[in-house]
Amino acid sequence: MVAGLQMLTRDGFDIGRHPASLLSNGDLGWIQMANFAVTGLLFVAGAIGLHRVLGRPAGRGGTWGPRLIALLGAGMVGAAVFSADPVDGFPPGTPLGPPTTVSVPGLLHFLVAAVAFIALIAACFVFARRFAAAGRKGWAWFSRGTGALFLVSWLSIFALPGNRAANTIFAAAIAIALTWAFLLAARRLTHPAQE
Repeated sequence: MVAGLQMLTRDGFDIGRHPASLLSNGDLGWIQMANFAVTGLLFVAGAIGLHRVLGRPAGRGGTWGPRLIALLGAGMVGAAVFSADPVDGFPPGTPLGPPTTVSVPGLLHFLVAAVAFIALIAACFVFARRFAAAGRKGWAWFSRGTGALFLVSWLSIFALPGNRAANTIFAAAIAIALTWAFLLAARRLTHPAQE
């Protein structure tokens, strides 16, 4: 929600051209950095809660699912520490087009984001298996669909660099994946013994 509000209000930001990570740049970049850090820490806390609910007895999703959610959170905290490089006119004053060089923090941002994204995709499929084994077909399909959408949309931004549709779909996939993670945690808190 914080990133969404910034996307609508930050001068020069265009979701069809710019990934949300670029919001960490400029005078108001601290807002997105704080957003990444707080959200990441909440994912780590959520993973601890999931482990407590699911970890005993350890079963499908009981051990690896929470670990993957914790890794997602750690990656988001890393994204707060290492900002993405300015690119393609954002923040205003940045030259248009791709950067000619990549800074060390920019490279580290890319790496921690990749770890977080891979962990999120894997968590979707781990929990899908758990839901399927428990006969929760709707949740199993929601989990699989979220993981597949996120994977395909993430790969599409590499296959189609600068493509407005690919960038926008990836932003939507991020929102869907974060909604899935929120609903997963809410379900585990309200129905801990069902799966």
